[in-house]
Amino acid sequence: MLLTLRRTGVPALSALLLPFVAAPLSAQANNVLTPHKVAELRNVTAAEISPDGARVVYTLAVPRKPGVDDDGGAWTELHVYERESGATRPFVTGKQNASAATWTPDGRAIAFLSKRNDDKNTCLYTIAIDGGEARRSASSSESIASFDLHRDGARVALVGLEPLPEAKKKAQDKGFRQEVYEEDMRFARLWVGALNDEANKPAKLELAGHVYKALWSPVDDRLAVSIAPTPTVDDSYMRTRIQIVDLSGKVLAKIDNPGKLGDFAWSPDGKQLALISAGDIHDPTAGRLMLAPASGGAPVELRPGLEGDVVAFEWQSAESLLTVHAYGVWTAFEKLSLNGEAKTLVATGGPVLGGVSLSNDGLHGAFTASTPTHASELFTMSHGDAAPKRCTDSNPWLANTRLAPQEVVKFKARDGLEIEGLLVRPLDERKGQRYPLILYVHGGPESHHSNNWLTNYGDPAQTAAARGFAVMHTNYRGSTGRGMAFAKSSQGDAGGKEFDDLIDAIDHLVSIGLVDKDKVAVTGGSYGGYATAWLSTRYSERIAAGVMFVGISDKISKVGTTDIPDEEFYVHARKRVWDDWQHTLERSPIYHAGNCKTPLLILHGKEDPRVNPGQSYEMYRHLKVRKQAPVRLVLYPGEGHGNRKAAARLDYNLRMLQWIEHYVTGPKGEPPPMELDYAEPKASGA
Repeated sequence: MLLTLRRTGVPALSALLLPFVAAPLSAQANNVLTPHKVAELRNVTAAEISPDGARVVYTLAVPRKPGVDDDGGAWTELHVYERESGATRPFVTGKQNASAATWTPDGRAIAFLSKRNDDKNTCLYTIAIDGGEARRSASSSESIASFDLHRDGARVALVGLEPLPEAKKKAQDKGFRQEVYEEDMRFARLWVGALNDEANKPAKLELAGHVYKALWSPVDDRLAVSIAPTPTVDDSYMRTRIQIVDLSGKVLAKIDNPGKLGDFAWSPDGKQLALISAGDIHDPTAGRLMLAPASGGAPVELRPGLEGDVVAFEWQSAESLLTVHAYGVWTAFEKLSLNGEAKTLVATGGPVLGGVSLSNDGLHGAFTASTPTHASELFTMSHGDAAPKRCTDSNPWLANTRLAPQEVVKFKARDGLEIEGLLVRPLDERKGQRYPLILYVHGGPESHHSNNWLTNYGDPAQTAAARGFAVMHTNYRGSTGRGMAFAKSSQGDAGGKEFDDLIDAIDHLVSIGLVDKDKVAVTGGSYGGYATAWLSTRYSERIAAGVMFVGISDKISKVGTTDIPDEEFYVHARKRVWDDWQHTLERSPIYHAGNCKTPLLILHGKEDPRVNPGQSYEMYRHLKVRKQAPVRLVLYPGEGHGNRKAAARLDYNLRMLQWIEHYVTGPKGEPPPMELDYAEPKASGA
């Protein structure tokens, strides 16, 4: 898996071609979304309702201010929403992080992970709902990665890295810090201990493998544990399985999910587990809801053949579950009986729902959700409500921001397959005028665009629309959200029909009179970066500018340098590179570099383990020595497969728009200045 980030139909426009003139940046900065405003966006990242349904604890991501705060990722605050009064109370705020927030079984306190005060590692804290200071309730010599509270409220299951042996610590202190690749790995282990009793160290369960998550049974002391053979990313994707164990570490049962594993949960009676799994070993995504007996065995899919993917679920009772399903660009909230019968509670067409959390009686729920006009917020819903209710407003300034229309677009690919996407139309669009287009391509390819908030540091949806561009998001074949068959439909054909769908999207927008065919740019990250490189070389005559981020340029060397070679084989290529060297080479953008006339900006995190930075070096060198098109390579030290820190995100956003404007609507010729002005432009009249 590679990276990642409404009205049906588009009205026909006149084919009359009018000249496009980009508005000056100062004018565009007036009540529109800019890269600097994008850098301020807050969003609700997770929510959990209390056992009695009266309150919701949620986490809020608060970005650091580039050039003002110490650089780094967003801070994560902890807030509590009172469902009856509608009031919100801050619990953990400021320059700190709180994650994995959950309620204690009695609902009187919140447990969360954080590194506070003089902590050397991430610890487990609790804070009383009535207020007061957070209390450290469990710690380890290494950071706690995940936890689960026993129903008695006195015990906790902890997952974290096994401590380094003392001898190895001493050797490292003396400079012996060599790394034996994929052999000298640190495993995560499972411990069980008492809550609020740090004097007694938790007991380690001797389990074979790398532990990711452990959940207590709701009726006894069994634990359901997701575990992979090793800590490698390939094993985490392809070989993570569930084991049922007792407190001695004895394996009581194994659940043989057939491929990738997502979330899982015990039934209230402790007899079964529900899990989100791949349909088979070749299914690109964990999107099928399955049931398995706690005694072990193969899980059974509840709704086989469904043309959608399960996003999240919660048990409502021992006989039913409530689920969030993705159907194309939408989501639906449904009640699902164990016999497979489904009842729609919230139909498609509203906010795009993320995770769901239920009260103990199953009558109250909390969600994260977003729409085309706001980023992720907290929503709640109770039995009998017609729709979820929005409860937070994390970016009130958005109410005064002019946003461009966003709509669902459907068109036929050249082979007749219906493709769906999302079009953000140019702000202040004038009928009959043709506009420049940015084709934004999602990564994965096992991912998809939903009809929700799209704009971020890498996706120029609203920022580019404010500058007079149309921005198209295409769910090309191989995307998720339309069931297993559609997700598999691009396998063994990298760069083939999947990317022809992107060209067909351009042609559709040209045919309806919206887009100037000579002013098309493409951008995306990871697999979207691969698409950018492919379209900028193989289809160079169609693309005026490209911005490639952490993308693939050489499919052969990629297999030899990535941390997911098996995932590449099972759910993408379906054959090993040595089975057909020539085919793999011909599906590499460098093979078509001699055809490239497209100015290409290449950006990459220097510590990317997924797509080695060498992929960008290769693309850069193949274009640079030919001198047929402008090319620039920008590397981000300390960043991996996507930018995490505030400064790198803002730099990326500004460079992307600068490059596209320069070569699509600007002077073209030599590349724009290498140095950027990071100051926020003043709005016109300011």
